[in-house]
Parts: sequence; C-alpha cells; structure tokens
Amino acid sequence: MLLAVLLAGCNAIKRVPEDDFLLEDNEIIVDGEKITDQRLYNFLYQQPNTKLAGSPFRLYIYNWARPDIDSILNAQRAKNDGRRNFWTRLLSRKQVEAFRKFKKDLNSGIKNTGEAPTIVNEIITKKSANRLARFYINNGYFNTEVDYTIKKDSNQRATVSYNVKRYKPYLLDSIVTMIASPVADSIYQAHKNESFLRKGEPYQKNKFEAERLRIEKLFRNNGLYHFESDRIRAIGDTVKTGNKTNLEIIIDNRKETAHDSVIDIPFKVHKVSEINILTDYNFANKDKPFADSISVDGFNFYVYDKLNYRTNAITDIIPLKPGAVYSDIEKTQTLTRLSRLNTFKYPSIVYQEDPADSTRTNLIANIRLTPLDKYKFRADFDASTSNIQDFGLAGFGSLLIRNIFKGAETLEISARGNIGASDDAANTNDSFFNISEIGMNASLVFPRIFFPVNTTKLIPAEWQPNTRFNLGVSVQQNIGLDKQSFAGKLSYNWTPSATNTFTFDLIDAQYVRNLNAPNYFNIYRNSFDDLNTLATANIDNVNPDYFDPESNTPRLTIPDGTNNFINDVENGTIPGFNTTQISEINAIRERQNRLTEDNLIFALNFTYTYNNRENLYDEEYSRLRTRIELAGNALSLAANLVGAPKNEDNNSRILGVVFSQYAKTEIDYTKHWDLGHNNILAIRAFGGMAIPYGNSNNIPFIRSFFAGGSNDNRAWQAYDLGPGSSGAVNEFNEANMKLSFNVEHRFDLLGPFEGAFFVDAGNIWNIFDNVDDPNSTFSSFSSLQDLAVGTGFGLRLDFDFFLARFDIGFKTYDPALEIGNRWFKQYNFANAVYNIGINYPF
Repeated sequence: MLLAVLLAGCNAIKRVPEDDFLLEDNEIIVDGEKITDQRLYNFLYQQPNTKLAGSPFRLYIYNWARPDIDSILNAQRAKNDGRRNFWTRLLSRKQVEAFRKFKKDLNSGIKNTGEAPTIVNEIITKKSANRLARFYINNGYFNTEVDYTIKKDSNQRATVSYNVKRYKPYLLDSIVTMIASPVADSIYQAHKNESFLRKGEPYQKNKFEAERLRIEKLFRNNGLYHFESDRIRAIGDTVKTGNKTNLEIIIDNRKETAHDSVIDIPFKVHKVSEINILTDYNFANKDKPFADSISVDGFNFYVYDKLNYRTNAITDIIPLKPGAVYSDIEKTQTLTRLSRLNTFKYPSIVYQEDPADSTRTNLIANIRLTPLDKYKFRADFDASTSNIQDFGLAGFGSLLIRNIFKGAETLEISARGNIGASDDAANTNDSFFNISEIGMNASLVFPRIFFPVNTTKLIPAEWQPNTRFNLGVSVQQNIGLDKQSFAGKLSYNWTPSATNTFTFDLIDAQYVRNLNAPNYFNIYRNSFDDLNTLATANIDNVNPDYFDPESNTPRLTIPDGTNNFINDVENGTIPGFNTTQISEINAIRERQNRLTEDNLIFALNFTYTYNNRENLYDEEYSRLRTRIELAGNALSLAANLVGAPKNEDNNSRILGVVFSQYAKTEIDYTKHWDLGHNNILAIRAFGGMAIPYGNSNNIPFIRSFFAGGSNDNRAWQAYDLGPGSSGAVNEFNEANMKLSFNVEHRFDLLGPFEGAFFVDAGNIWNIFDNVDDPNSTFSSFSSLQDLAVGTGFGLRLDFDFFLARFDIGFKTYDPALEIGNRWFKQYNFANAVYNIGINYPF
C-alpha cells in the first residue's frame, strides 16, 4: 500500500523539459495494419521507459534524484556559511566533506538505479524510420517508404507512429557463379543443391550472409586451408528486370605478395601430411630440444621430458588423421575432445606448410598439449544448523588423480564427514556431539567405451564417449533410522552432436540398510500422532501396558506400545474399531514397513537429452530429457535360477533383502523465448511414472516422486504436496506418478536485480501399487482436478557467475480442500511459502 501511494504521487514528466515530450509508446503500421511483432520494435532507437505492472517504476526512481546536485550543494554552502562552520567545528572539515560526498554518491546511485525519461527526438525518430526501411529493403522490398507522425498530448506525452508502405517484392531470378579456381568451382558445384539462394524466392540479405558462411565452411572443410570469406562477392542486377534480381556470385583466387607484386594463386586442396603431438608443451621450454620422440601410425610424439601417455589414448579420440584432407571441423573436434579429457589445459593446433613439399599442398599439424597437475586436492569445511541438528560441523575432501593408467583416465576419491548436536536424537547420551554421518566415494572415468567387445562401429570415437565407474558408501548414527547406504554405477556417455547426448547406466545398484528401524515413530511424528489418536479414542479396549505411565496424557510407548497396538488391531483382538479406523491403522503399518524395510535396487537406465542452447548467453532454446529405468529383472532371473528364499508375501530375497522390481520413465521439457528488452518467457513440463511388478508392489522411497519445493511447485514446501487430494498427511509425501507444469516470466528490475512472475501446477499420485486410498490414487482423467496451482513472484540478484533467487508462492488452487472451495482460500502471506535458491528453477 505504501508503494502504491508513493507511485501514485510520482510525476513521470518531472524531469522532462517544458517544450519536450515523454515517449509514451511506439506503434508500427505496415500496409495499414498495426504490427505486434516485438522484433520489429527492437529496430527503433528510442523505446518507452520500462514499465512494471503498467507503471514506469525506474523512471520514478530516476526522478527522485536531483539533476543538478553539485549546484544545489554549492548554493547551500554559500547560503548557510555559518551552519557549515558550526558543523566543521563540531566534527571536522574532512567529515563535513565526506558527508557532502555521500549525498552526491547517493544521488548518483539513485540516478543509475533509475531510468532517464525517453524524450522524443525527431532526429532519432528519422533514424528509426530509416532503419525500418532498411529492414524491408534487406528483405526484398526495395521500394519501401517509411514516414512517421508524432502524436502529442497536453500532458507532455507523445506516441510515435511509423507508417510503412511496401511495394511488390523482388524475387531471385538467374543465379550465376564465377569461380576463378577450378578446384573451388568443382567443390561448389558438387554441393550446389545445398545453397540458401534459390530461383523464385524473395531477395533476403540474411540469406546472402548465410550463403557466404556456407561457402566458407564448405571450402575450409574440404581442404581449402587458405580460403577466407572476403574472397566472395555478390552482384545483383535489378535494372528493368520486372521486380526480379539477376545475381552473380564471384569467388576470386587468393592473393599473395611476392617481390613487391601481388599475384593470383588458385586455391588447392591441402592434406595433412604429418601430425606432431607435443605432450608436455609449455612456453618456458618451447625453445628447448626434445628429449625423446616416437612415431605411431603416422603420428609423431615429441616430449621434453618423458612420454607419460599411451599413444592410442590420444590418437583414438581425435578425428585428425595423417593423409586426410584439411578440415576446420576436424580441427575443432580435435581441440574439443582433448579439452574434455580434463587432462590438458588449453590444447592448441598450429598448421604450417610442409617444407619438404615443393607443391605447397601438404600441411603439418602441430598439436600442443600442456598437462594439468597430476594431483589436485580440495578441502571444504562448514558449520550449519537444521531441523535434524541444532549445531553441526562438516568436512569434505577430495583427491583427483589424472592419467592414472596413462590413458588419460581420471580417478577421484572423496570423503565427507559430519558431527552434530541434537536434543532430539533418539539415542541420547551425555556427549555434546551425539549424531554423525560419514561417507566415501570413488569415481574412475575412462575417455572411451570400456567394454569387453569393441564398440567403435556402434559408438565411434568422434561421439566423444566415456565410461564412468562409481562406488559410494555412507553411514549415519542417531539420524533418522541410522541408514547404511552402498551404491555402485557403471555408466556410458556419448555425444553424437552438439545438441544430442546419450547416457546408458548398465549397472545402477543401491543397497540401503536401516539399523534403527524401531525409531520410526520418533521420526515420523505425523504417523505417530494419528496412531496415538486412534488408540486413545478406544482406550478402554487397549492394553494399558501400551501407554507411557509417566505421561500426563495417554501416549503410546515407542516402539513396543505402537507395534503391539498395531499387531492387536491386525489380529482382531481389540474390539471397538470400525472399518475406516482399521484401514487407517493398516495404512500406518504399511507405510512403516515400507520406510523401514531395507532396499536392494539393481537397475539399468537409458537417458537421452536434446539441448539446442548454444552458450550461456543464449536466451532462446529448448531442452528435452527422457529417461527409462528398469530395475530388478536381472535379480529376478538370478533368484529363479538359484531358488532364492521367499518371505511370507512370496517375494524373493537376495542377501536377506526383498529386491525391488519396477519400470520407471520420465520426460522433462523446457522452452525459453526471448521477448526482447531482457524479457524471457520460460515453460517446463514434466511427467513421470514408476510401475512396480514381479517382486514388488511399491516403489522404494528413494526412487519415488515428490512435489513442492523451490524448483517445483513453489507454493508448497518439498514433500508437502499430495498425493492427490489427501492433504499431505505424512512428513515426507511421495508417490509413483507425477505431473508438473511451470510458466515463468523473467524481466529486468533495477540494476543487477531481476523480477519474475510464475504459475506452477502439478501433483503426485499413486497408481498400480498397493495404496488403496482413493484420495491418493490416480484413477482416471478426472483425477487431474487434483492438480495444485501455485502463483507468485520472485526477486533475483544476478552475480554473473551465479544467481541468488528468492520466490514467494501462494496457494491458488489447493486440491486438499473440499471441491468448490479450493480457489484462493489460502491466498495470503500467512500461508505463502518462501523459497531461497541458487540459479533459475528451470
């Protein structure tokens, strides 16, 4: 309300000179029709002041500053000389001048944060009109006329209208090439059908630029090492052609200076005759003699000290080969693959003409490799507090070893440890630090497919494959159920193109053991409270030994009282419970069994990712990730072959654990649109489903889906949404099906600050598993009415290398409420969720 009052009192034309006008809006009218395409408006040199919710907020901030602060301060000094002397005597001249400088800096800060008024300038308006005309001329409308009108009102505001009149566009007619070098001409003719210029299509300048770039890439990737785009000229004839363009494409020979004269040299197809690889190059030893050299399959290895790499570890991954025709693509791919080894820093290739070749056709490629340090150690330390521990100390350390087997492999061994103090730890003692967690992990990466069978025909080296082995273990004490976790993974990755990436996890194994299962009801308090309420509601029929005698109110003991009470209800020895209450108690036992049981997961995964984002500054791109996971099939086959023992539910056990068997799939799509003026519209859609079968009737908790959180539906905290319309009755709510949709509009706000408005929708459900609660299951398309909707806004601070994010989400549509009473019932700050995150949510 205060902000609204301040803005209402602002005067947008406060800093607009009396005879000038503030630019309120631009409009472009093409052939009598108003254009809404923002890309055309971006051609205009003058843009209206940035508006937020229809108000020029930054202009108001700018108007708060004083435009002539120096003259004002000087006038105050001259007028109040006695006052200045008083403050000088009381403080000091230095402090008075420092305060004066502070007021100047504050005023400058306000001006820089704000935005100066856009004052209509007719000279600039003419430049904008000419720029619009050039745009249409470059797109074949050679006779385009553009004029403008400035509509002024009595409030010193104006709208500029640009009126564009196009005439009949010019079309490409004859296209003739004149290429001086026969070799270049033959290459061009062989790829002529790939041209961007086609007879009968409109003349477009951007297609000429695309064709120039195509020809340059074509020649340089087919051996014309010396070719440059400035050899290409295009001449168009439009005189008396009846709106047709006759085009000549001229490609000259290269020029070379010899004996103070310039001569024409026809282009040649160059081949790489030799490849020299310097494996320990650096600037300090560049003039030293080599200590050793070796030649392998046409590659010459040179070293200043000794050769620390197997030669095929380098030669197998690079596409550049002796005797091959020169290609820019192969040069770039070679550098890219060498960089991705994480073994060398800034690899480079220098070409030179082979002095032994009198025809000046052969090239020598010198690949310079500077090794990174073989060992790299990292250590981190932090102190923290959380809902698990009142105070905690954590440490992390890792050792990276490069080229461990002389094949550019990378081994990383890491360890982490945490000790903490908690009053709520189940196993209390007198020590201050009563909870702990330790973990170790080892990762080994091979820059190739590590497999018994040769896979180069299926996955060639140019796809930059690698193999990753991972092993990890972690142990908790006095945290939750005191889990022990062991994990192992064998993963293959390859990238056929810049946009496509494949990952295949041949082995994805995980074993989770719960050492303190009796602590379940101490951890999952909602389940305990529900169970205790049911027990006390029928206390006359419940064994009094199940309750804590020292508690002022009836309270089941943990674990004996809770477990015995549930057993009695299941055995039917306690009268007085109706069918609904018995179902609730059975559901509590079912969840307890599920979350306290040990897990053995042996899966394989396949992931495909498409991402056409070209760099970090590309604001318009798409990303698609699909994943398929199959778990338990290999263990099921092994169990059948060896006759593995089974439990009372007829489920097979391996190593004493019922292994999980399921199929899981996910699809995640993200799209960003650049709307201009640093406005970005981003959307995301996610769908996932995991179906248990065979040896399982549910999905392990660690492989289930959850909803809510700073990167999901921001109006709910993580694990606090769903399943379905159940109302999130548990501490950690999860299910085996998920749908999620997000829309976010991002825009610049003030300086490094950015703003965002967002709409999040989604939920989780149970499907094809052992959960019978109709409120939690997805039964038909009518269950889509349980999609929760959250809306809100966010503030982001951009530090260039990362972005700090603060979002506020409001529950707009809550499926946990009664139908007909779900919209905007909790749409307030009291029920809002405040999210802090790093970087964008998607």
